[in-house]
Amino acid sequence: MQMGIDKKIQNSSLQANSFRLMVFLIALLTIINEPNLFDYGHFFAIFFCALFLYASITIYLSDQNKFNSAKNIGLIAGDSFVAGSLIGHTSFDFTITTVISLLYGLALIGQSRSYLPISLLLFVIGCFFGYLTPHSITLTDSTTGVILVLVSIYCFIVVHLFHSRNKELATKVEIETQTNTRLCNQSFHLSKYLSPSIRREILSGKRIVDEPQQKEITIFFSDMAGFTGLAEQLNGDELTEFLNTYLTEMSGIAVRFGGTIDKIMGDSIMVFFGDPVSRGVQNDAISCVSMAIAMRKAMRKLQQRWIDQGIEKPPLLRMGINTGLCKVGNFGTEHHLNYTLLGRSVNLASRLESAACDEEILISLSTYELVKHSIDCTNRGEIAVKGFSKPVIAYSVIDMIKQEN
Repeated sequence: MQMGIDKKIQNSSLQANSFRLMVFLIALLTIINEPNLFDYGHFFAIFFCALFLYASITIYLSDQNKFNSAKNIGLIAGDSFVAGSLIGHTSFDFTITTVISLLYGLALIGQSRSYLPISLLLFVIGCFFGYLTPHSITLTDSTTGVILVLVSIYCFIVVHLFHSRNKELATKVEIETQTNTRLCNQSFHLSKYLSPSIRREILSGKRIVDEPQQKEITIFFSDMAGFTGLAEQLNGDELTEFLNTYLTEMSGIAVRFGGTIDKIMGDSIMVFFGDPVSRGVQNDAISCVSMAIAMRKAMRKLQQRWIDQGIEKPPLLRMGINTGLCKVGNFGTEHHLNYTLLGRSVNLASRLESAACDEEILISLSTYELVKHSIDCTNRGEIAVKGFSKPVIAYSVIDMIKQEN
């Protein structure tokens, strides 16, 4: 962006410097060919020296970037006054007036519109100042011819520069478009390795917190009972198609309910609700259990499809859900990071999934307390869970509670 601004300032400076140089040459030719030059030698010498110094100093300082955009109005004002003065000194000679006005208009192209009123005002003041001076300049035919040739060359150069600049700009736009397209494609492919919820947060410009934070999260685990035996019966292509069908269906449901897909390990899936976007602990828990119910229904349809394809005993889904405090954030090194969860609450969700029966959704007491008014459950009592010294109370999910109108 800054390079584009610098390039614009550079082009504007080159355009203004070309105008100053051309006006100086026209003034020089006009003065040299003045028939009464020696009658008013001191006056024309002072006028020439002043014009020469102005053109030289402004061109030098402009090339050295001594003027920023705030001070640029001073240069434009000076150019306007000098151009007007030269027209006035010739008593508004048609050729000089036409030529200088044309050059002046070309010089104003690309300048800020806010400069236009003061520029035109000083141009008019310069015209009257030059006209009211006691010594006017009279052009000869030869001078007029040379000036027209110079201006023709100048206009040709300006048109060529504009054409080259537009061609260069079109090339840059094409390159930038191709670069953006390539980056979008790369981002699209990279984004497939991230959970959609995390991907949206990153692409929207929101900051994913580097330091892990403690939050109350609802965690979901699932796997397929009987998958290991089936995997031994299928060849590589069949197993790949089977897994992709299952994972595509389940991950689509997780995304639809707003879950963050944490891990996919073979047939096992880990999803959590409450980060990076949360709708409140209770709503997160309800969304998670609702997702599990939708997955169970979708799995039954998949089982029928697999039976039709010749798989006699398709795997059965088991799911476990728990709600509790977790450390959530980036874990790993600067070379590889995982945005994931850590804590006993995660372990309990995993253990509940292992303890679930076929096609069962097993939830903890903490999750049940959050969803009991929306989800119909049955008490499974206390169950022994590996890694926990005391039994935990678990509930088996039946279905959503139908809301009466």
